[in-house]
Amino acid sequence: MEEIGLFAKWFETPIGPILAATSETHLYAVEFHDEKTRVNALSRLERKLNAHIIPGSSNALEQFSQEFTDYLAGKNFDFRVPLHYEGTEFERRVWQALQDVQLGETCSYGDLARAIGEPTAFRAVAQANNANRIPVVIPCHRCIGSDGSLTGFGGGLWRKKWLLRHEGDMRPVGLFALS
Repeated sequence: MEEIGLFAKWFETPIGPILAATSETHLYAVEFHDEKTRVNALSRLERKLNAHIIPGSSNALEQFSQEFTDYLAGKNFDFRVPLHYEGTEFERRVWQALQDVQLGETCSYGDLARAIGEPTAFRAVAQANNANRIPVVIPCHRCIGSDGSLTGFGGGLWRKKWLLRHEGDMRPVGLFALS
């Protein structure tokens, strides 16, 4: 596979530093970091994506930046930046189903398995969630244990909890609920 060229930018957020990588047109990765993991993060991401990453900007990075800023401010309910993700056919089905989970809602791994027509594949669904390189945009944080517990999140359970609370606060209820 040929190495690609990507642009990257750091974002300081209430849930710590986030690194985003894009081509000119598509978002490739979003990573959560803390100060310890921030060191050498670009070179690790280059190896993961088989890419040469440079600090800089692109149309997709500017779009993600605006949408993510609006999301954190409680003004954006969905992301429209084009996504580039590689994975197995199964993983892609899981990631597509995750994008159907509405803001302020959660589902279990079993719910997702049933949604993609693989009712016994809840462990494989959890593995596909773990392989998601575009968290928040592909909202794997909305997937919880069947007993309602917060389980597995690459960014840390405290970030998952923060994201779910933030989205819960963003979602109007009652007469003014989103359709």
